[in-house]
Amino acid sequence: MSFEEFYAAHFQSLTIQLYAYTRDLAGAQDVVQEAFCRALARWQRLTDYDDPSAWVRRVAWNLATSRWRRTRTAALFARQQRPEHVAEPSPDRVALARALATLKPDHRRAVILHYLADLPIAEIARQENVSDNTVKSWLHRGRAALAAQLREEEQDRA
Repeated sequence: MSFEEFYAAHFQSLTIQLYAYTRDLAGAQDVVQEAFCRALARWQRLTDYDDPSAWVRRVAWNLATSRWRRTRTAALFARQQRPEHVAEPSPDRVALARALATLKPDHRRAVILHYLADLPIAEIARQENVSDNTVKSWLHRGRAALAAQLREEEQDRA
């Protein structure tokens, strides 16, 4: 039997078995596909086995179990890292984020890097591959646009 025939004869039944085990069709297809890829690399040896499909099935089940363990470990880690309480953003922070989004990309990057990341103008210029004066211009224009946008926001709230 060729590998192609073997694959066609067993892929669907193994996928159904793994789907019943994992309750995730895409995940089942992935692990069965991976098991068949590994079988293809060893096909000459597997043809000597009484039941090569048993080898593929065992590999697929092992892969599914390993995937489940990794997912469980990641979920446990995420639960442990979750902060107890995260305060909602203040109206000022929301207004600032909204105003920043209206800036031109270069101006926004310069403002964020300078005022939020505390980078000096020379470092921003080096990072952006522009002159110091260009960064100063971006900051000036960005601050002016932010001030206008935030004034407008405040007037809308009043």
